[in-house]
Amino acid sequence: MIYNIYHKTVFHYQSMVTFSHNITRLKPKESLHQKLLDFSMEIEPNFYEEHEFVDMFGNTNKHLLIREAHQSLSVTGKSKVEIFPEIISENINAIKANSITYSEALQRLSKFQINDLAAKQFLFESELIPTNSEAIKLYALESFHKDRDLFEATNEFMGRIFHDFEFLSGFSDVTTPVEKIFKAKKGVCQDFAQFAISALRSIGLPAKYMSGYIETLPPEGQEKFFGADASHAWFAVYIPHAGWAEFDPTNNIIPSGQHILLGEGRDYADIAPLKGVVQSSGSSYLSVMVDVKREENNAILKMQKGQTQSQNQSQMQIQTQW
Repeated sequence: MIYNIYHKTVFHYQSMVTFSHNITRLKPKESLHQKLLDFSMEIEPNFYEEHEFVDMFGNTNKHLLIREAHQSLSVTGKSKVEIFPEIISENINAIKANSITYSEALQRLSKFQINDLAAKQFLFESELIPTNSEAIKLYALESFHKDRDLFEATNEFMGRIFHDFEFLSGFSDVTTPVEKIFKAKKGVCQDFAQFAISALRSIGLPAKYMSGYIETLPPEGQEKFFGADASHAWFAVYIPHAGWAEFDPTNNIIPSGQHILLGEGRDYADIAPLKGVVQSSGSSYLSVMVDVKREENNAILKMQKGQTQSQNQSQMQIQTQW
């Protein structure tokens, strides 16, 4: 499956900005089941300097220095990504087959294992995700019994969030505390992912924030409006001996082909698409436009066209032979 992704982020400033440093993260990450076919970025106004680097989580960051006076900053990323669902399916089956119990996971994580070392950085509190709430910990432990399979327990935990929490746009923003989300049982995908991570870390399991996109389809018989999509977030839990398993509590599904990964980190702050420091005064606001379009239909048409051409060529050869 091939997806074309359009992600435009614009900062609007109340007063003129004379100088700014910015970090953009709009280049999708590659993995065993995700290949980046093409990527380009458009920036207005023009930057004075740029520098691209890969951070400790494997995300591509681009630093932009802008010295031209401006009242808005627009950064647009255009990507073409290929997803391999069969590899995802094989990976999910392998994780299920190698999953261990919650008790066994805690026992292994309490000791030094070279294979678990990288995952352990996702055990601790981060900028946006605390782990000191006893109420959140007790909520998680309703699913995680010591002798229960870890994959099975996380799957049930995901389902509980889906049924217990209400998706409500506008209730929260990136600064809304996890405890407030838990108390109100409301929020959006970013909130549900960060709440789940907080809960998992509080019971001793490494968990990370997954940021990207998900394919959405319009109602039957209707055309999809350009820019009607949004960025998406889900979480991954580390199962020792098996690997990272991904879960989407907003939709109560295990990502299997419709999720496109932009990047990952400890929380949203590690993979925010655009952030920076400006020399100005007054307030600012952010606007975002996202569009995700699958090329599968075009691929089918090309395949059908190719088959027709092959058939015509075969008929021509037969006629020539005869």
